[in-house]
Amino acid sequence: MQAILLAGGLGTRLRSVVSDRPKPMALIQGRPFMEYVIRELARQGIDHVIFAVGYKGSMVEEYFRDGQDFGVRASYAYEETLLGTAGAIKNAARHMTGEEAFVLNADTFYRIDYGRLIKQKKAMDLDMALVLREVEDGARYGQALLTEGRLTGFNEKTDSHGPGTINGGVYLMSRELIDRIPEGKVSLEQDMIPNWLSEGLKLGGFVNDGYFIDIGIPEDYYRFMEDVEKGVLTW
Repeated sequence: MQAILLAGGLGTRLRSVVSDRPKPMALIQGRPFMEYVIRELARQGIDHVIFAVGYKGSMVEEYFRDGQDFGVRASYAYEETLLGTAGAIKNAARHMTGEEAFVLNADTFYRIDYGRLIKQKKAMDLDMALVLREVEDGARYGQALLTEGRLTGFNEKTDSHGPGTINGGVYLMSRELIDRIPEGKVSLEQDMIPNWLSEGLKLGGFVNDGYFIDIGIPEDYYRFMEDVEKGVLTW
């Protein structure tokens, strides 16, 4: 199974503490954050990782090389200009050898059952399956809504405070769906998913309560560092 890892962002919010490397390469106990993501993917049976890289992308390739030391085969798709999340996926898809691939952000760690996503996509004949997560205050985010496993709302704004579900940033996408992405700079979250919903494509998924962290801000970067030191995550 394959995964496209979106690692091309500039990481401006983390620049105050990590200024010499791409955000996913921020060091945690001497290892890049992205190594923890890769090892989790390998543990889940993903054997081919396509790195969608941009800013200082050569640093990623120099570290992971062919991926063999990390239990995967590695390919690299470079962006000459910022393409947005959907544009980066389309650019990386030229390295796909199968008909579908997982897509996830390289600066987040989300422990999920990837096999469950495969089963749900097949059972419901979905064009794309995705993972949602629950948050304490849904009003802080654009909510993602499921009805009997089908996505019925995305980036929905609400003034109602309280628990809600939002996009978890992990997707299972077919090559056919990726081919629908136009050339150039395009956002998956702001452009393509809302468009696909309005077009009636079958999108669905599940809410997952596994460990999640996004190291986009210094506080969460340090929190992940503490969690690793405490042994919160084990392989």
